[in-house]
Amino acid sequence: MDIEALVARYAVPFTALPGMAPVCTADVGAQDWLHIASIIRAEGGRLLSLWGTDKRPLADQWIMSAAYCVAEGVLWLRLVVSEQDGYPDLSGVFPGALRMQRAAFDLLGLRANGADDLRPWIQHGRWPKDYFPLRQPFSGQEQFNSPLENYAFVTVAGDGVHEIAVGPIHAGIIEPGHFRFSVVGEKVLRLEQRLGYTHKGVDKLFTQRQLANGYQLAGRISGDSTVAFAWAYCMAAEAATACQIPPRAQWLRALLLERERIANHLGDLGAIGNDAGFVLGQAQFTMLKEEWVRLNAQLFGHRFMMDRIIPGGTAMDLDADGVNLIMAQCEYIETKVQALRLIYEEHAGLQDRFISSGRVLPKLAAELGLCGLAGRASGQAWDLRSSDHAIAPYTALNLRMATHRDGDVAARVYVRFEEIIESLRLLREMLRQLPYGAVTAALPEPVTDGVGAGWVEGWRGAVFVALEHDAQGNILRCHCHDPSWQNWPVLEHAIMGNIVPDFPLINKSFNLSYSGHDL
Repeated sequence: MDIEALVARYAVPFTALPGMAPVCTADVGAQDWLHIASIIRAEGGRLLSLWGTDKRPLADQWIMSAAYCVAEGVLWLRLVVSEQDGYPDLSGVFPGALRMQRAAFDLLGLRANGADDLRPWIQHGRWPKDYFPLRQPFSGQEQFNSPLENYAFVTVAGDGVHEIAVGPIHAGIIEPGHFRFSVVGEKVLRLEQRLGYTHKGVDKLFTQRQLANGYQLAGRISGDSTVAFAWAYCMAAEAATACQIPPRAQWLRALLLERERIANHLGDLGAIGNDAGFVLGQAQFTMLKEEWVRLNAQLFGHRFMMDRIIPGGTAMDLDADGVNLIMAQCEYIETKVQALRLIYEEHAGLQDRFISSGRVLPKLAAELGLCGLAGRASGQAWDLRSSDHAIAPYTALNLRMATHRDGDVAARVYVRFEEIIESLRLLREMLRQLPYGAVTAALPEPVTDGVGAGWVEGWRGAVFVALEHDAQGNILRCHCHDPSWQNWPVLEHAIMGNIVPDFPLINKSFNLSYSGHDL
């Protein structure tokens, strides 16, 4: 069965409104769950996300969902499961599914049959064994004081092997995560991560909101990606209600997204330089980022542009003065970034730390599903903005995708520099071609239960949102997926064979989200 045969069998075509990627939602049987995943993998598709939903008592059923990127668009498969029988394990086909399946059990109590790793992921022992916060009888506000349980880290034995435990509490304001290193001398043999220390209950909070205001919560999932998550959420809400936003709003959304991308790349290039001992780099890039976000605050009312994208369009517009300010800033930032790039590339000390550190070769990247800028630095030439599923205005801008094949820190630095320059070009083109007209449209009132999906290429990678609502506009389930789910496991491989002091540098070159991973 190929994808076309699947669509024909279940009579659910790919559909899309203007400005949205094509989506096909299909209810499948257990016999097809694993088979379809294998076909998608063989045809070069990728797993976007996996999650569970409690449909009781409405239909007395549980639903496991998996969303895939295929040639035709987003394929959202739903499988009815029972608590006793569980569902087939997908991690043998898509390794990135493993942690998603572990999280699904912690939240709903639905087990992936045949999975090698059944350890808890979000559950750290504070919850009773029979407590699953996404089940309908629970509010998600329950308080427990159970002692933390020991986590069964994988141990490595041998002469001279010892462990280094780092975290979960770190210096500064970084979010909590535990890293368990097995080392010989300073060389890392193995790294194992333990995340999920700040579970916020976002999935449950969504069920207390309506379609019209869920964007506020989505925009707070990961603060450095507030534009991407808000846009993906609004796209899902608009798809669910057949809302077509004005063309000007579509272009303004993309403008905000590219400004978010540049801000994060500027900050990362400074931080990566600092982790390699080049404090001047951090000082210069920090100043550039500060100037960048100050203009955001001046023009859009918020440094990170939070709550600027709303269902039906945008909560902001640009006048001629704003256009001129952004144009001037783009010219200024490009000159400064090009000068700093030359310094980075000619600095022997930096290049010695960057080259070959944290290498993920294309074959391994493809096997593990590495995505986003880290994936493009490891030969995974895929960017939603330039794919067959690109949406306006990217379809009119001819994106020049930045890629590299070396897969090391140097390659990830290269991709960031290239993406800054390209995003500056895109911003100028958007401002030149920005259509006139309204920036908002009313979100229609739903008349029946519905579903919608949103898919946006954030600065870290593809952000995905799956939304279900009832006829009154109440959110029944909103699943938000950060690309860090795919990339955190790859970091464990990237550090192998490197020395322990290089971990902060390698980790920063990925710069994955703790908050977006821990909902």
